[in-house]
Amino acid sequence: MSSKRISDEPAYVLHRHDWSESSLILEVFTRNHGRTALVAKGAKRPSSSLRPILLPMQPLHLAFGGDAEIRTLRSAEWMGGHVMPAGDALLSGYYLNELVLSLLARDDPHPVLFGVYASAVEVIASGHGEVLQTALRAFELLLLREIGLLPMLDAQTMTLAGLEPGTRYSLVAEGGLRQADGQDRASLTARQWVDLQASLGDGARFSDTLRACAPVVQELKPQLRALLNYHCGVKTLRTRQMMMDLQSL
Repeated sequence: MSSKRISDEPAYVLHRHDWSESSLILEVFTRNHGRTALVAKGAKRPSSSLRPILLPMQPLHLAFGGDAEIRTLRSAEWMGGHVMPAGDALLSGYYLNELVLSLLARDDPHPVLFGVYASAVEVIASGHGEVLQTALRAFELLLLREIGLLPMLDAQTMTLAGLEPGTRYSLVAEGGLRQADGQDRASLTARQWVDLQASLGDGARFSDTLRACAPVVQELKPQLRALLNYHCGVKTLRTRQMMMDLQSL
């Protein structure tokens, strides 16, 4: 771990918790240094310039340094853009953050995924309803692809045989993409899976995956949820449970 000072680093706050009466521990997602832990000394003081800046889903430029596991935040600058989201949009942002915290190791750079995250946050901050669901599905696919947990979506995983036109397939946690049967809760046609795979290719943008997800967002949701829960080692992610609890009230 380098002890040199990092400056002008694009970042987002994923999580924050109290460290002392006046300071915070931050988990941040940075473009060039991946997920990083920082201590923000004095950030809780009413007079601190950091207090109104270190918020989730806000684009920041950070300076930090040190060679300990938790490095020291030197400065933070808000880069402007969208206002702080509320309601379902805020919960959706927290869900993105939980996925990044659960599936990315610290100090493992993912600059492409950082760009995807920034695009997803921008859509979520100004979206609602179906737009939020589509953005979440697109991010889930791109995250799983980036960390090597998503099989190819244009071939059957076990045999590597091509998908047969007119046949429906399901994505399952332990078996990858396979031909759907009567017990599968959700499935997509061969053409829909091929279109999704094309939207994930080199040079594709977040907007490409967003468009590919839009027609199949409801069918994708339970399949991706099961796959993510499997790799995170949980039955239900905490933010997902929070969403369900709120909907039941």
